[in-house]
Amino acid sequence: MLQNDDRLITESGLDARVARIVAPLLEALGFRLVRVRVTGQNGCTVQVMAEREDGTLAIEDCEAISHAVSPALDVDDPIGKAYHLEVSSPGIDRPLVRRMDFERWSGHEAKLETAVPIEGRRRFRGQIVGLENDAVGVRLHDLGHETVWLPLSEVSDARLVLTDQLVEQSLKAGKRAQALN
Repeated sequence: MLQNDDRLITESGLDARVARIVAPLLEALGFRLVRVRVTGQNGCTVQVMAEREDGTLAIEDCEAISHAVSPALDVDDPIGKAYHLEVSSPGIDRPLVRRMDFERWSGHEAKLETAVPIEGRRRFRGQIVGLENDAVGVRLHDLGHETVWLPLSEVSDARLVLTDQLVEQSLKAGKRAQALN
């Protein structure tokens, strides 16, 4: 059985090589890796998405991560050419990469894609209704609100959909965090 903090959805190829370098550095600083993407944007951009265990990431955190990650990537040189490093939080319409993400965001709308067809399709959009064993339940809008159970091991991509409910919850969380500071 997968642990709550294990990433279910991980990178491949060059993105995976960068993730292997970056993940232990983030962990040592008290952060978790959400995702790494290497894109052709601005010539070449390495995007590192991270968060604290509570899901937050401040601008100062991005700076600390950048200062730790940049020299390690320069030494290991997995990119092999000049690149721009971007460090960011997952944002409101965040990727869901851990079992605990699906638990935390239960009740919210998400888009999920599976590695293999399930019930004749690979793309699903609907409300996350929870986890059962190692499957996530999604109440589909396009099938009369039928719930399908997708094995977490087959989910290749998942992200929250920007909705009024999600924005409202994020604003409330931001106010709570600000009150604590």
